[in-house]
Amino acid sequence: MKAILQPAYGSADVLELADVDRPTIGDDDVLVRVHAAAVCKGDVHLLTGRPYAIRLGFGLRRPSRRIAGQDIAGTVEAVGKNVTTLAPGAEVFGQVTGGFAEYVAAPADRLAPKPSNLTFEQAAAVPDSGMTALQGLRDAGRLQPGQRVLINGASGGVGTSAVQIAKALGAEVTAVCSTRHVARVASLGADHVIDYTRDDFVRLGPVHDLMFDLVGNRPLRDCRAVLKPHGIYVSSSGSAGGDDWLGPIWWLLKVKLANAFVSQTTLALLARPKQADLLFLRSLVESGKLTPVIEHRFSLEDARAAVHHVAAGHAQGKTVIAVAAGA
Repeated sequence: MKAILQPAYGSADVLELADVDRPTIGDDDVLVRVHAAAVCKGDVHLLTGRPYAIRLGFGLRRPSRRIAGQDIAGTVEAVGKNVTTLAPGAEVFGQVTGGFAEYVAAPADRLAPKPSNLTFEQAAAVPDSGMTALQGLRDAGRLQPGQRVLINGASGGVGTSAVQIAKALGAEVTAVCSTRHVARVASLGADHVIDYTRDDFVRLGPVHDLMFDLVGNRPLRDCRAVLKPHGIYVSSSGSAGGDDWLGPIWWLLKVKLANAFVSQTTLALLARPKQADLLFLRSLVESGKLTPVIEHRFSLEDARAAVHHVAAGHAQGKTVIAVAAGA
């Protein structure tokens, strides 16, 4: 089968299209014929090996993950003897290891039935961004109907999902993005859209119950300034920059430590794959409350260009890779 290999740390230029053996599956695994995959920020971090601290878990000298990619949608080819929830022929989506390939083996609990009203490309765009947004808003942020939420970085993959999920949860949404994204973000249902090149969200004052920060480009005091006295600030683990060694770790520690000194709750989010969340996202999609935003499509042969695009930043929604014909 064809797959995109990551033999070394570096930019997307190190990625290689190669022929490799089709993976085998264990008793609790599923073999999926991948129709489409999506590129997420996590793919960029694992490829570059920065911040260097992540190499402690993913290979000190070279990536331990031979094949790049995480988010996929495809068709089940075979199942292990212990798998009872999926069968060959089922259309699935989820978050896996080694998704930029024609076939991938994954634990059955990392997959869920594909939303019936989405193409494979659209379905591949949901898992990472959707679960990050859902866990940030519903779980960490404890967002309730009627509450007000500010989403900083509303135009990316997580941001476009967060706007829609927040609305589905019954919130009043203020979205922050740049000029070229304003119309798209407004079309997703945001009640208010702030163009950060022209206005400063801090001027809104302490009127929000929750701030979901996907950028990490403002001091914590500015973020707290838009929250009510007992509001909640949630920072995505991938939102802050930092140096090449620790990256956002110092920022996330600062966020956690702030709880000892302020009345508001400040949290650092580390999203985790959960089958229950995939199923919840599927229900939102099929009810028309969540539609993935796709900015660019690439072929598997052009995976380098796809990863370069995401690494450059300022993407609108998701970037997907068509792996099989008819995705």
